[in-house]
Amino acid sequence: MAYKDYEIVIGLEVHSELKTKSKIYCSCTTQFGGEPNTHCCPICTGMPGTLPVLNGKVVEYAIKAGLATNCSIHQFSKQDRKNYFYPDLPKAYQTSQYDLPLCYEGHVDIEIEDQEKRIGITRIHIEEDAGKLIHAAEGTYVDYNRCGVPLIEIVTEPDLRSPEEIRIFLTKLRSILLYTDVSDCRMNEGSFRCDVNLSVRKKGEEAFGTRTEMKNINSFNFAVKAAEYEAKRQIKLIESGGTVVQETRRWDEAKGVTVSMRSKEEAHDYRYFPAPDLMPIVTADEEIDRIKASIPELPDVRMHRYMEHAGLSKYDSELLVASMKISDYFDDASQYTENKKTLANIIISEAFSRMNEDEKELGQIPIGAKNLGKLAHLVDTNVISSSIAKKVFAKMWEQDDDPETIVEQEGLKQISDDGALRTMAEEVIAKNDKAVQDYLSGKEAAIQALMGQMMARTKGKANPKMVIDLLKEILKSKK
Repeated sequence: MAYKDYEIVIGLEVHSELKTKSKIYCSCTTQFGGEPNTHCCPICTGMPGTLPVLNGKVVEYAIKAGLATNCSIHQFSKQDRKNYFYPDLPKAYQTSQYDLPLCYEGHVDIEIEDQEKRIGITRIHIEEDAGKLIHAAEGTYVDYNRCGVPLIEIVTEPDLRSPEEIRIFLTKLRSILLYTDVSDCRMNEGSFRCDVNLSVRKKGEEAFGTRTEMKNINSFNFAVKAAEYEAKRQIKLIESGGTVVQETRRWDEAKGVTVSMRSKEEAHDYRYFPAPDLMPIVTADEEIDRIKASIPELPDVRMHRYMEHAGLSKYDSELLVASMKISDYFDDASQYTENKKTLANIIISEAFSRMNEDEKELGQIPIGAKNLGKLAHLVDTNVISSSIAKKVFAKMWEQDDDPETIVEQEGLKQISDDGALRTMAEEVIAKNDKAVQDYLSGKEAAIQALMGQMMARTKGKANPKMVIDLLKEILKSKK
């Protein structure tokens, strides 16, 4: 039996650090980095006699994430102690949520091979992060700075069926969290990471196979690679007569394999019980309504608006909504031009390229939205050609000047004088006999050589449409 005879079943547990200034139960900063053990206090580390106080922003942000992923909200929720011991968790329990999470039964829709697919969200609950172990040659150190940083854990239904669906889902989820501004989702800092639960079963079977869990993966590519490897490992094991063991594994990027860490704990292993020092979380309808009203237009809605009302392709729309900063910028610039397609082209082709060359983060465009919108308008109204627009854009990137001023000062206005262009076209045709003969013999591409001559003569300022029409008209008369 081959790999294709099996079906992969995947569920994800995504941990995202919330963008609060202080930790979940104390006033310590959540700022990343700093000298080890300088961003922590007795509450973070659970010293005897300390009492936690829940940060209200954590609840607000978690509900906001839940509403943005179509979850229902438990208006009566509580927090629980999840008991286990690791060196980076000095109080030997993590304050989390068990049977009454803040958010439940939501979904995120993804698109796979042009088909829409719904991925169920089982729950979203709040919890505190643990510290961090630092392994060195002389031993292992522990840094408690991260203890108590607020997290939401987003648990999906086992609805994903391929490693590629992991990538698409995580991309979509990360985008939603960024739009709602509840997390910075910096994967390199561990503020957006996931556990991949994976099992395989023969196609047609309904019962799930035994699953394994790959922990703390902080890269989309690693998640995909880990799932690909683990699915093949499990299938190979089953085919050889072995049995998949329920366990926790880690992804070893250097070796390209998953490695066993420990047997997988079940809920009863954690001996959950209600956190005795924390009151239940009660959320009024008015508060949920207020949070719902604060959610901005999300990527899916924006994408459809661009396709239906701005005339953009799906591909262009996806590129623009991938970053809320870019999408907002596009909306702002759109006020200054009628043709949104031209504006989108300038952003996608010119701005994206320059951001990449200058190693700027997505959205760091040093040109005001108004000026870029005006540049697109100059192209739309045939004041300048697309090729001249690139030159103007390059100047604006270095100094954010009004494009109309640049065009005037540099003498870059498009030449649309029919008489002047006709005279020039006749001269070009007279001096390029080979290209003319090629065109007349059926090689239509030969006209591009004549077009190039026209553009060279006008330094790119000739109206391209007029030029091509004139060339064809004159050449037609020679047949």
